[in-house]
Amino acid sequence: MKKVLSILIILLSQASFAQQDEDTVFQHRKNDGYSMADHLDSLLASWYYYTGRDTIAYLSLTERHTHHYLDIPDSIFEKRIRKIVTPIELTYNKNVQKYLDKYVKKGKWIAPKFLGLSLQYFSLFEEKLDAYDIPLELKYLPVIESALNPKAKSRAGAVGLWQFMYKTGLGMGLEINSYVDERMDPEKSTDAACRYLKSLHAMYDNWTLALAAYNAGPGTINNAIRRSGGKTNYWELYPYLPNETRNYVPGFTAIVYLFTYADKHGYKPEYIEFIEDFDTVMVRKELHFAQLDSVLGISVGESRELNPQYKLDIVPAKNKEYPLKIRRKYLSKFMELEDSIYNFMDTLFFNPKTPVVISDKYVETIVPATQPEGTVALQYTVKSGDAVGLISNWYGISINQLKAWNGLASNNIRVGQVLKIYVPAALESKYKIVNSLTFEEKQRMAGVNTSSTPVKEEPIDPAWEYYTVKSGDTPYGISLKYPGVSVDDIMKNNNITNASGLRIGQKLKIRKK
Repeated sequence: MKKVLSILIILLSQASFAQQDEDTVFQHRKNDGYSMADHLDSLLASWYYYTGRDTIAYLSLTERHTHHYLDIPDSIFEKRIRKIVTPIELTYNKNVQKYLDKYVKKGKWIAPKFLGLSLQYFSLFEEKLDAYDIPLELKYLPVIESALNPKAKSRAGAVGLWQFMYKTGLGMGLEINSYVDERMDPEKSTDAACRYLKSLHAMYDNWTLALAAYNAGPGTINNAIRRSGGKTNYWELYPYLPNETRNYVPGFTAIVYLFTYADKHGYKPEYIEFIEDFDTVMVRKELHFAQLDSVLGISVGESRELNPQYKLDIVPAKNKEYPLKIRRKYLSKFMELEDSIYNFMDTLFFNPKTPVVISDKYVETIVPATQPEGTVALQYTVKSGDAVGLISNWYGISINQLKAWNGLASNNIRVGQVLKIYVPAALESKYKIVNSLTFEEKQRMAGVNTSSTPVKEEPIDPAWEYYTVKSGDTPYGISLKYPGVSVDDIMKNNNITNASGLRIGQKLKIRKK
């Protein structure tokens, strides 16, 4: 998922729609032209892709979700919905049941993921909702809006956890420009959503209509009220609403039910690893995520996940300070080396004429072979078992930097070869000892756990056909090589729980001969 910095310009407004209320900044969005079920499915898949989570495991579940059906009488759903205590009127009918079928009866593919993702965001939502004295059940709104994906973007141009349109976001005081989109900032967008929802409730004195207006915009709801002859009940307005808004409240009701009665259906949160031990620092100069990677060892992917609002991996602190979330273990080093971070190859990262390529796991910079400003030169003698990837990891640099500094046209290096390494001057003492360390010591210094024992391979069974895992392989890609063999087959036959469980050289059971 590489991104070339010079072409990352995101179109903020993609379409305009009929019946939009042009007189209010509180316009939201119209019908995208596809079902809410498809909307959630697509956004959840995109979240897995954006975070680098196990997309293959997600696909292996989605492709067989239609086989899981919990046959519960509809009357049970109706009875349970009536028992949910909330200021928001929740009604049971056939329209609601359609979404209960999708997310609850057939929900094995999606319910555990929603429950797992909620652990990352619901405490934030509840804190903000409570501060504005509005129903805590509104925390379920981002589930149907964005599938809890802070970088979600609809085809209509709505962005973020709360899916604000461009004008709505600006109207609620969110900063949106070429570098920053606070619609993707979980804290600021949640605060804006609370203020917006409270204003909508003040318009209608009815939370169901406020939800409908959040989806369609007040202008659309007001038009529906006029065309209905003045009715103000959501279900009486139902025939006069756009298709997506007709599905919106039923979908919301089904999600509220799902989270309230998950245990009744045997659903438990899927474990989804996310970063919890973070804090916020204020950035006072322009900062590129790659500088954090190079000086502190904070990967670009981690900075993106904690700070999704910075669209180009740049904190544009030219005229004012900006917040940056980092893990607490980096706080003291950030404060100690703050100036070194800002100065590290700043002429490279903020020079539009210099190509910079950023991936999720490392930084590739097309750099000159000369010594970068603010660095000191070290030497490393190649030893048996070394590789350019290992060496670059030990010194906190990229493979491309190592190759450019040493005139390497490929990744080939030889034992005894002396390599030039440039590191930040403030970190000279840290990296000066690398050349004298053992392999295990270098790995531990780079944060690699060397205490784990290798996984013992199962003996080859002649009754099975095998495949040897190569670099870049995934269960899905391997399944394409064998007609009739699914991702689920490969993962089950080899006791693999996620795509990251593959190892180069591993022998996979494919199918019986």
